[in-house]
Amino acid sequence: MLPFYLLTLAATIQAHNLLPGSCNFESNTCGYTSDADFTSWTLHKDGRFVSVEAALSDNQEDVIDADKGTQIDITGVLLSPNLEQGEWSCLRLVYQISGSGSLEVLQRTEGKSMDKPLWSSQASSDSWVISSMDLQNTTEPYRVVIEGKPGQSAGSSVAVFEIHISPGYCLECNFEESHLCGYSNQWNANVNWYVGGGGSQILHNNIPNDHTYNNRTGHLMYVDSIYTKTFKEVAKLVSPMTTVPMSGCLSFQYQRSEEGGNMFSVFTRDRMGQYQELWRAGSENQNDWSGTLEEWIPVQVDLKAPYSVQVVFEVSFNSPRAGRVAVDDIFFSPEFCSTDTEPTFDPSIANCDFESGFCRYTQEQVIGSLWKRVSVKPNIFRNGDHTTGAGYFLLAHSRLSPLSGYVSRLVGPTLPGNTKYCLRFYFSLRGFNQTDQALAVYLQQQGSSQERIWTQGEKSRGIWITTDITFQTSQPAKVVFVSTCKSFWDCGSVALDDISVSLGDCSVSPFLPGHCDFEAGLCGYTQDKQSDTGDWELRRGPTPTSYTGPRGDHTTGLGYYLYMEASPMLPGQSIRMLSRPLRGSRGAQCLRFYYHMYGSGTGQLSVHLRKHGEDALLWQLSGEQSIAWLRATVEYRSGVQHQVVFEATRGSSVRSDIAIDDIIIESGPCPVTKTEAPVGTSNEIE
Repeated sequence: MLPFYLLTLAATIQAHNLLPGSCNFESNTCGYTSDADFTSWTLHKDGRFVSVEAALSDNQEDVIDADKGTQIDITGVLLSPNLEQGEWSCLRLVYQISGSGSLEVLQRTEGKSMDKPLWSSQASSDSWVISSMDLQNTTEPYRVVIEGKPGQSAGSSVAVFEIHISPGYCLECNFEESHLCGYSNQWNANVNWYVGGGGSQILHNNIPNDHTYNNRTGHLMYVDSIYTKTFKEVAKLVSPMTTVPMSGCLSFQYQRSEEGGNMFSVFTRDRMGQYQELWRAGSENQNDWSGTLEEWIPVQVDLKAPYSVQVVFEVSFNSPRAGRVAVDDIFFSPEFCSTDTEPTFDPSIANCDFESGFCRYTQEQVIGSLWKRVSVKPNIFRNGDHTTGAGYFLLAHSRLSPLSGYVSRLVGPTLPGNTKYCLRFYFSLRGFNQTDQALAVYLQQQGSSQERIWTQGEKSRGIWITTDITFQTSQPAKVVFVSTCKSFWDCGSVALDDISVSLGDCSVSPFLPGHCDFEAGLCGYTQDKQSDTGDWELRRGPTPTSYTGPRGDHTTGLGYYLYMEASPMLPGQSIRMLSRPLRGSRGAQCLRFYYHMYGSGTGQLSVHLRKHGEDALLWQLSGEQSIAWLRATVEYRSGVQHQVVFEATRGSSVRSDIAIDDIIIESGPCPVTKTEAPVGTSNEIE
């Protein structure tokens, strides 16, 4: 690794450029405190770090479940003092996860019950590691929350060595400090980036003056071809990963020798490891270090990082005499370098739930049948839309249509080229024998060239199923949804709903606090064992009892949901599930969730607000509602710590399975939407 690992444990943060919230834990914790509701972090004065460890405390009950005899997860929460920083800043964390465990950094704003995730890691290491995260400018005071969870294996621990908050962007660096701003060298056996300057020249005596101070004591980064062994040896200097969307002007200074012997380029690299070139040094900007001027060449290049990327400074050599490249003073400005640069594209213009029309989607009427916008009254025979269960969706050629042998095309708005997109949508099929003809997605580029990027491969069984498509196009393009009907006997119906487009790779999903889709467990929700006569159970697919419960989950159609199995329970018995404790806030909170109440004996679903040990009813519904997932929206207020409680009560018969999915708790009032009461007329999915 880079000479960041020159960063000896004795190295100290230089105090002249630090903001409040920085700490090296040399003699105290700088105002950082452990949350009393969790395991305490321990200050190790000899080693100058704080840690939380997977060791049994004196009180065994703190970490051992007496009923099951298993070790309970240990969590330590470290809270910074209140910080007020109106300008953009960068938090650099020097940490180590030993054995197994996880570390997460969040931002806590006063008056909000949910913390904003900034960064997390579960990667263990044998040495200290540095990570960087941008703190966006804000007018509200906040606290940094560091949550450490050591694994249950012996010797596991999570430790923090330094917290370094400095003004500016995490991409910026003049390489004057030992941590090198989190920049690292991607190791190569023969050619690597090194720190130059500092008054000592170990490998070479002709390193130029740095750009920051224009002397031999300042620092820079350089790579030399002298140890090149094979053709096209590559050295990469990699920035920290951006953690928030950014766009603007990236600037740096460089020197480059031996015009024909090396190639110097700057790329972005996303979390999936895919590169995109930003800039390449040309022959017109060469500067030979053997000359006397030793001039630094400035570069400015527009950078658009709407999703997490690293900036990679890459040099390739073709011989041991291919010269040297140096880089210094990397800076970033939120203003583009060029005044005519297009702003970062807002992909939400391609989103549509069809509740208020077709949004920016159009149809080509000359080709064939049109997509129809329909709605369904929730009932026990027909599935509703995906958005609310009672809203609108699009429907292509029903099998009841007198036409056959036609195509339905739905064309989205133009998406700019040279950008990676994630397309998500929900579909439902009925009656098709040839599913590859039922629904396909194409990219239509300028000039009418088409490329198919997805075709139906999963039989939907009449439920809503989601699909994710990651694509990138060099030219502006439109997404086209195409449904083809060859003959009357092959045709059924195709339903389409909740189309969304975002920037980046679909496989990189941000963690959203307060959101739970039960795909990875219970998200901190717990069963109420004191009064429960059963348990909420995770399940995928239909419930065991016929004519009750959902046929699939709401999130993907193929994932998990939480439900009450009524068979082993008696009428009137209930099960309860509690959220983790939520902080009180000054304003309103919004709870949204999806419920499924289908079955002739369906009982009651209630939502309560628990505070001070008492429950207050927020929402309640009884009896059979629909074969579809329906959305509930509940706005509430609580200025003190509280929990949200979901309670399901068994009805008169075993056909009383009740399910919930996709719970969202957010700060702020619930968004104003159209009524979620049943609307519309017929449903042709059936």
